[in-house]
Amino acid sequence: MRRFQDKLNPHRDLGAAATTLETPPTVLIVDDSPTETHILSTTLKKAGYQVETACNGEEGVALARALRPDLILMDVIMPVLNGYQATRLLRRDAETADIPIIMVTTKDLQTDRTWGLRQGATDYLTKPVDRQLLLERIRELLDGPASHA
Repeated sequence: MRRFQDKLNPHRDLGAAATTLETPPTVLIVDDSPTETHILSTTLKKAGYQVETACNGEEGVALARALRPDLILMDVIMPVLNGYQATRLLRRDAETADIPIIMVTTKDLQTDRTWGLRQGATDYLTKPVDRQLLLERIRELLDGPASHA
């Protein structure tokens, strides 16, 4: 089946999220590092996700409210609003409160992780992030626990 689809459109990326007929899930990446944003974007696009980006917490909150993405990857150390502040704002807003947020950051102390989760992060991964682990966590959060039974 895959070869048949490839022949129909050889440029189409047939990642896990793109194999359904539905619109692929949208992931918002909020990170001030162009390099990190590029790495995460490339990984997610290859897996079939739609990707939007924001370069600081304030822009991330505004885009999350406007786009209502399916999931957010949130850096911590950013200008204007840091990831903890942005996450807290998103959790307090009824329109964005239920969007899963994975903090992806270089801050790797247990206190950082605890604080991130207390601010409302759904999960917490440290950079450099293992791409396979990131995709697994995203799938788990988007699919829910029932699909893994």
